[in-house]
Amino acid sequence: MKLFLQFIIAFMSLLIVFSCKSLKEESRTEKEVKNFTSVEIETLIEDSTLNVRALEIEDNKLWISSSLGFIGFESIDEQNIIKSSVFNHPFDSDVLSYSTRIKKTDSTFLNIRSLAKINDALFILSIESPSMLYKFEKGEIDLVYQENHPKAFYDSMEFWNDQEGIAIGDPTDDCMSIIITRDGGNTWTKLSCEDLPKANEGEAAFAASDTNIAIVGDKTWVATGGKSSRILFSADKGNTWDVFDTPIIQGKETTGMYSIDFYDENHGYAIGGDYTDADANQKNKIVTNDGGKTWQVVADGSGPGYRSCVQYVPNSNAQQLVAIGFKGIDYSADAGQTWKHLSDEGFYTLRFLNDSTAYAAGNGRISKLSFK
Repeated sequence: MKLFLQFIIAFMSLLIVFSCKSLKEESRTEKEVKNFTSVEIETLIEDSTLNVRALEIEDNKLWISSSLGFIGFESIDEQNIIKSSVFNHPFDSDVLSYSTRIKKTDSTFLNIRSLAKINDALFILSIESPSMLYKFEKGEIDLVYQENHPKAFYDSMEFWNDQEGIAIGDPTDDCMSIIITRDGGNTWTKLSCEDLPKANEGEAAFAASDTNIAIVGDKTWVATGGKSSRILFSADKGNTWDVFDTPIIQGKETTGMYSIDFYDENHGYAIGGDYTDADANQKNKIVTNDGGKTWQVVADGSGPGYRSCVQYVPNSNAQQLVAIGFKGIDYSADAGQTWKHLSDEGFYTLRFLNDSTAYAAGNGRISKLSFK
């Protein structure tokens, strides 16, 4: 009997220890994963001449380019606040510090919807023919690529590293347009259609938020849209390419993926829909867990309709996502399976500064988003 009692006491002690440990682990997990219930929106810059679809956060600066030719940056202080208006400082020929406007002709300005920043260089790329790609570095402005094909239309640009970058555009022949640099952006080469998957009829891309390209390491995913909406995938920084079908809504010129993001090399999410039917939320959100080879429709008939940009929340283990568009801001805490509508405030694009603060831009304004 005594031995039996000792066994029971020992067993209960172990049970209490493991129970306490389990509670501590559960508490720690809950503390680490903080789900958002609201968003605070602070308008930082408001100007009717701004129509921003491309922005980047780099070196504590918010870089922007607009559809009306404006480019510039503003510094972000320790409280994550932009210090001054984007138009308050002139072009400085000695350092990369400017706000200026780029003309296409004597009477028109470049429609700039792609932006990338590496080291001391900023790259901007305009959309329609002639598509122009400029490099700004230490006061120098160089036109590093120009495409005069009547069908030229570029949608998005990203860099793998400080030397290698990629931009994608609509087909001018029978494949998507892809240009690549291997020398820090000084020269760009357009890939031959012999080296790319053939485009389907009506397949193109959308210059809605500069988020058609996702990069993790050497791997690259390009989201197409329109009558056909697929994933172009390269595992080796654009040297070779595969193509994967998706189940997202497609079939019209205005349907398909508008934005894609990858948290790591396996977990990705894409969103879109039809901007002419922005409330429709059928088959406009898809997820992959195998690096983009296969995709599944999620939140079908629920959650947001058309959205132009989706981004993973940093440090969220591929669980938290924010999607925005001109119909508002939405949030998911379960990898996009379900969504919560946080605001009706409309934007085109956003980038996260950290796991609770982002900057968003749209028609006539740039705002700070604080997720609570």
